[in-house]
Amino acid sequence: MYLKPKQTRSKKRIEIILNTAEEIILSEGIKSITIANISELSGLKRTSTYKFFPTPKSLKLEMSNIYISECIKDLKSKSNNIKTDNLSVIVLRCVGILYDYFDNNLKAQKLILSNEFGPSIGTNKFNELSSVIQSFVDMNIKLPEMFNKDGVYRVFTQIIISIFALNLKENDSIDEVGKIEAHRAGHAYLLDWVNQSS
Repeated sequence: MYLKPKQTRSKKRIEIILNTAEEIILSEGIKSITIANISELSGLKRTSTYKFFPTPKSLKLEMSNIYISECIKDLKSKSNNIKTDNLSVIVLRCVGILYDYFDNNLKAQKLILSNEFGPSIGTNKFNELSSVIQSFVDMNIKLPEMFNKDGVYRVFTQIIISIFALNLKENDSIDEVGKIEAHRAGHAYLLDWVNQSS
């Protein structure tokens, strides 16, 4: 992780570092995020960058957490009760909200949907994302009690993210094919749990 800033000046420097890293992602790609590149493009000394982000990985992980937080906020704002008990429709809505977030956020798409810096099961932000998805599904449909329900939704969330990641890798962008496949696989996974629990 990185050093949390307390002073306004430190917060400003972190903002500059993050903005510079985002510019690099869009223009050169993730692999070009290095401390040397950040320092050169931002005009900050390397020691300033190292102080807050000792490694490129710590910077990328912080950016990933920021984007997942944005995704969670987006999901919460759009995942109201859609008044249906049709599991396929509910899964499609979840997939659609996540798809729209990544489709409209190229930086998040490039960073999170890369296999190296995507959210992984067990991390706080990933768990928070899967909990929001679980709440949305529970709000709309009463599924049978499942063994390790939280774990089921973490896998469900990972399925969607993984299919988007594969879609990006194959096509250099996410598209309707990825959206359709994420819906199909996510629905099949939850449906299997419903059938087992019935």
